[in-house]
Amino acid sequence: MNPEMRNLKAFLDAKSDEFNTADFIARDPVSVPHRFNSPPDIEIAGFLSATLSWGQRPQIIAKARALTELMDNEPYNFLTQAPEKEFERFSRFIYRTFNGDDCLFFMYSLRSVYREYETMEQLFTEGYRKENSVRDGIITFRKKFLEMPHLVRSAKHLADPGSGSAAKRVNMFLRWMVRNDGRGVDFGLWKRIDPAHLMCPLDVHSGRIARMLGLLKRKQDDWKAVEELTANLRLFNAGDPVKYDYALFGTGVNGMH
Repeated sequence: MNPEMRNLKAFLDAKSDEFNTADFIARDPVSVPHRFNSPPDIEIAGFLSATLSWGQRPQIIAKARALTELMDNEPYNFLTQAPEKEFERFSRFIYRTFNGDDCLFFMYSLRSVYREYETMEQLFTEGYRKENSVRDGIITFRKKFLEMPHLVRSAKHLADPGSGSAAKRVNMFLRWMVRNDGRGVDFGLWKRIDPAHLMCPLDVHSGRIARMLGLLKRKQDDWKAVEELTANLRLFNAGDPVKYDYALFGTGVNGMH
């Protein structure tokens, strides 16, 4: 590794350490699944929080908390045991372009998933394990999730890397579920997906910093850009490239200093 690369790695490691701390939790949507203790509740709250993660973080957190409160703060028990009429409450939920119809569809689809699988991890792993591909895992999950009848508009809330989407929110959810570095932010609940195979969540903040640092040349924030960025991050940590999401996102939001 040449001196320039060593300096960049030192910067990324330092910034990751700065933002990957328990203090990060309260100001981030990951705070919502952190309100729960049981793995099924954590993955459901995490998935829904990630789904709503666009816009201002305080509003995301407030709406994600409201959604778990609509599930009586027992997401897994609600999905698997609540009578049909109780699902009507979700028809009034709105966050930006995610409306009541979308919310109802997501709840019915999650219920269907848990009727067939013990955990979401099992479903993600079906696609992933063939070639250790997180992209294939997301595509497999999405295909199953969309089997439930839904409006065409609702499908846009679950990104499709197969059509080129960067799938930022799903990759962030996978980071939460898979990484376990003992620092308290990510949960490390899922053991069947190797952190080495995770893909970096890419949004306007992380993309801007990645381009400033020379880690990303591609101009569009799409799946090809995710592949390029993650491949470059693996040069610094092959076993855990997505740890640097903290450095890129944190620096993007808080500024270079």
